[in-house]
Amino acid sequence: MARRRMSNPLALAVLALLNERPMHPYEISTTLRERRKADSIKLNFGSLYTVVESLERAGCIVATRTVREGRRPERKIYAITDAGRVELDDWMAELVSTPVKEYTRFEAALSLLPVLPPDDAVRMLSERRQRLLEESEAAKATARLATVENLPRIFRLEGEYVDALRDAELRFVDALITSIATRELDGIELWDVFHADAARPEEMHALVTAVKEKIAGGRWGELTPALLAEMETLSGRPAAIEGGGDTTGGGPR
Repeated sequence: MARRRMSNPLALAVLALLNERPMHPYEISTTLRERRKADSIKLNFGSLYTVVESLERAGCIVATRTVREGRRPERKIYAITDAGRVELDDWMAELVSTPVKEYTRFEAALSLLPVLPPDDAVRMLSERRQRLLEESEAAKATARLATVENLPRIFRLEGEYVDALRDAELRFVDALITSIATRELDGIELWDVFHADAARPEEMHALVTAVKEKIAGGRWGELTPALLAEMETLSGRPAAIEGGGDTTGGGPR
């Protein structure tokens, strides 16, 4: 798939509005806010003007005339071009039909979760859970209002999608908290090693021994070399991992 010249969703929103009728940037901004599109598409006036200029340079929109209302500054009215309609259709088809890898902040945090001690992770995940619950309640209130106002579902799809993602995340976070708190999380023994108290070498030795026993018993099979390397890197205790010598040191701080 060819790389798209523009990837900012705000540019897509501008094309979509100008496909309805010609507008000036201030009207575009106002319309997006009135329709609550700013909930789904990052919007600020400065970036909007930059996007409009980029679309004009790309030949997707064109300034058709300039208007002045009272003492307000002159405003350019923009209209979508044939090339802009092709871009709009192609872009929408791509977004709707083709899943892409999106690098979320929470996913990044989960990939590095062992940096935190297990107890801290549970506490912070619990805080996240509470915030998700609060967001869910607020979303339900918004949905009830939309129902009262008889807003067609076609204009509520993005909200339903966000709700579904939040609900799925909430279920995942709930299960993760439970698995850590009950020590049922596979690999939590490794996590313990990463944060073992350097001042308690006997405890460290016992933890490393427990991990080695699981590995010797066939646990974590193909990942064994990677797990050993990770333990060496994070714990700074290669001798303990190899089974002997120094069993002191500090975990990641």
